[in-house]
Amino acid sequence: MYKYDYPRPAVTVDAILFSKKNDELEILLIQRKYPPFQYYWAFPGGFVNEDENLKEAVLRELKEETSIENIDLKQLKTFGKVKRDPRGRTISIVYFTFVEKEKIFPKAKDDAMNLKWVAVKNIKELAFDHKEILNFALKKISKF
Repeated sequence: MYKYDYPRPAVTVDAILFSKKNDELEILLIQRKYPPFQYYWAFPGGFVNEDENLKEAVLRELKEETSIENIDLKQLKTFGKVKRDPRGRTISIVYFTFVEKEKIFPKAKDDAMNLKWVAVKNIKELAFDHKEILNFALKKISKF
C-alpha cells in the first residue's frame, strides 16, 4: 500500500429527507448508537468506501441505517469545515430529497439506534455540524 507524505481526509455522505405534514416541513433523523455524538440526532450517513461512487455511498448508508431504498437524491453541497468531526479531518457530501413519508417505512438499523420524523422548527441541536447544514439546506430549498 502506498504511504502518503501528507494527511488524507476522510470522505462521508449524508442524506436529508424532507417531508410535509399539515404544511409543516419535517426531516428524518437517526439517533446515533456509537460515539462520537452517541445518542445525538443526525442525518443518516457515513463513510464512503474506497470502491464506491458518492451516490452509491449515500444510497448504501441510507439503506443500512433506515431501510429506505429506491429514492432519488440530489447533491446539495460539500461541507468541509475543519474540526467538524472529532475523529479527524472529514469532508461530507450532502444529498437531499423530498418524500411522501406515508409511502416509505423507515426502520432504524446498523449504527442508528432509533429514528424519527421531526418538524424542522423543533430542531434545537444535532450531531456534528448537521444543524448548520440543515440551515443551509432550508435556505436552498426555499428558492424552489
